[in-house]
Amino acid sequence: MSKNVIRRKSLEPRSPAEADQEGRDGGVQSVDRALSIIETLAEDDEGYRLSDLAIRTGLSASTVHRLLATLESRRFVQFDRGESKWHVGVRSFTVGASFARRRNFSAQAIPYLRKLRDLTRETANLAVVDDEFIIVLTRMESREIMRSLTKVGGRVPMVTSGVGKAVLATYSDEDVGAVIRHHGMPRLTEKSIVRPSDLFKELEKIRKQGFAVDDEEAQIGLRCVAAVVYNALAEPLAAISVSGMTSRVTDERLPEIGQIVRDVAAELTAALGGVIPASR
Repeated sequence: MSKNVIRRKSLEPRSPAEADQEGRDGGVQSVDRALSIIETLAEDDEGYRLSDLAIRTGLSASTVHRLLATLESRRFVQFDRGESKWHVGVRSFTVGASFARRRNFSAQAIPYLRKLRDLTRETANLAVVDDEFIIVLTRMESREIMRSLTKVGGRVPMVTSGVGKAVLATYSDEDVGAVIRHHGMPRLTEKSIVRPSDLFKELEKIRKQGFAVDDEEAQIGLRCVAAVVYNALAEPLAAISVSGMTSRVTDERLPEIGQIVRDVAAELTAALGGVIPASR
C-alpha cells in the first residue's frame, strides 16, 4: 500500500513555487555546465572532439552535444566540420575582451611594452591578478624565435610565474601563506619552487632588487623577468615582464634586463598616476 501511496504522490501536480524552484536549479546547472565547456575549449587551441570534451567535462555526450548546439547558435563555440572538432567561438572572444577594456590601462601600456620589447629584444607582457591567478592581458611579441608559455587570456598560478612572484613580493607573509594554502605550490619543472620557506626567501630577494625572475620554474628553457605596476594607492595594479629563451636571457643579462623591466614599470606607474611604495 505504501508503494501505491508513493506512486500517487509522485503524480500529484507540482505547485507553481516548486516548479519555479526546479526550473531555477536546472537553469543554474545548465549555465554551469555550459561555462565548463567554454573553459575547457579555451584550454587548447587545437579544439576537442565531442567524445573528448565529454570526458574532460565529466558530462554525458548527449548533454555536451545539446549544450554545444545552444552555444553554437549564439556563436560562443564553433564546429570545424573538416576535423570534427569544437572550438571557442567569436562571441566568447568579444565578451572576454570586455575584461581587457575594463582594465583601461591596457591601451596606455602598449607604448611601454613596445619599449620593453625593443630594449630587451624579448617578448613583453602585461598581466594582472584574478582570483590568485595571473592572467596575461596583452603582449608585444619578440622578433626572435621563442616558445610562449602562456597565450593572452591564459591563467597560471602566481607561485609559478615571474609576474606572480613580483606581485606576491608586495603581499604580507600572511597573505602569501593564504595563496599557498588555496592553490598549493605545483611542481611544473624540476626548478619549480615547491617549499614555502624557499618561496619566502625568493620574495625577500625580489623586494630588495625590485624585480622577479622565473628561472625555468614554469617551463624548461624559458626565463621571465617581471616588475610591478602600482596604482594611486601604491597597491599592485598589474605587472609587466619580458620572457625569452634561456639561451638569450642568460645569467649575465639578468641584472641588465631586470633593471630595464623595473625602470619601465616605474615609468608606466607614473603614466597611470600610480605611486611606488616608499620602501622601494
